[in-house]
Amino acid sequence: MIEPRQITALILAGGKSRRMGGRDKGLLPFGDGLLVGQVLSAILPQVGSVMINANRHQAEYAQLGYPVVADTLADFQGPLAGFLAGLEQLQTEYLLTLPCDGPVVVADLALRLAKGLGEAGADIAVAHDGKRLQPVYALLHRRVLPDLRAALAGGERKIDRWYPRHEWVTVDFSDVPEQFSNINTPEDYAAVGREASGK
Repeated sequence: MIEPRQITALILAGGKSRRMGGRDKGLLPFGDGLLVGQVLSAILPQVGSVMINANRHQAEYAQLGYPVVADTLADFQGPLAGFLAGLEQLQTEYLLTLPCDGPVVVADLALRLAKGLGEAGADIAVAHDGKRLQPVYALLHRRVLPDLRAALAGGERKIDRWYPRHEWVTVDFSDVPEQFSNINTPEDYAAVGREASGK
């Protein structure tokens, strides 16, 4: 059984936020704090340690008190570049990835991914919402690092093409579709704000 202390969570906040007009989504006000703080508070009880992947405003993210890792590839090359940054700094056996713009994090996200990975004897477990893969919600064993380096060096940037290079398994989260609600646009952000205030 994979224990929480063997897992490091990597909160992905390294994108350009184009659809949000370039605003850094993780640093958007949310509730009594920031959107990234909402994700942090939900994932902290589930894992042994946490890192934040950020390519902008790193000082602001560092003020949250957790290690901040930047992509080692230039020019915002997507989530796989964030995975690489996290795996290269990983001090535990497993890396749990999740985005900074998903304010809902169920209390057993890590447990369910770990259970699925362990039962399948796989290297990667990826969440599935019952309709589609949710590729940035994943649990990776540290041994995938050399192949990820090679894939990125070869020009690969698509998560769903990289996963099949490994033993991987999907984990069913169709009972909690809210887990995968995210904030991509100003309209999404306004709608979530209205929900939070009960309006």
